[in-house]
Amino acid sequence: MHVTRPELTILYKDRFTAVVDKPGGLLSVPGRRPENQDCVVNRLRRLYPDCIKQPAVHRLDMYTSGLMVLALTKEAHRHLCRQFEQRSVEKLYIAVLNGIVSQVSGEITLAFRLDTTNRPHQVYDPARGKPGTTVWKKLQCADGKTRVEFRPLTGRTHQLRLHAAHALGLNCPIAGDRLYGGGAEGEPMLLHASYLSFQHPDSGRRMEFSSPAPF
Repeated sequence: MHVTRPELTILYKDRFTAVVDKPGGLLSVPGRRPENQDCVVNRLRRLYPDCIKQPAVHRLDMYTSGLMVLALTKEAHRHLCRQFEQRSVEKLYIAVLNGIVSQVSGEITLAFRLDTTNRPHQVYDPARGKPGTTVWKKLQCADGKTRVEFRPLTGRTHQLRLHAAHALGLNCPIAGDRLYGGGAEGEPMLLHASYLSFQHPDSGRRMEFSSPAPF
């Protein structure tokens, strides 16, 4: 059976960095199994053979779409990783949630850890979990759904999905989220990385990229 692969859009590329618009359904980095080798990193390496072996400096979940920056040299990789560690990279996401959020805006901080008996699911654990913080604001409500903007201040695994779905967060899972909501097989998850800003690792210039949500 022929499987259609989602397209990867290259928005910017120079000797040091590349910025891509990742489609939902494409892995950011390769998985362990042979069937999980199609990903942003391997596609980029095929396009640019001089790229370092591991250009990823951050990831988007497989079913999250939107903007990613990748490093093409070791020096750029170190520089960009340091920016993420220091939280100087700015990111904004657009999501559609199942349910009506009554508040207008807010900040969520919750601690989660991996559920080792149910990977890759994350569970709330204020004692042993790592805290993640997200600033959010409501954009629109319609047809029992809420459109929100997320600004993550940390980069924990599944952070936005958890902050949306958990009862101590917004208590409204992201539409199409099969792990933390009621998403069905084949249904797109409505979470999109719509804005990305970072310091260029060579020139020092502030780089800004935008991608409108496809939903």
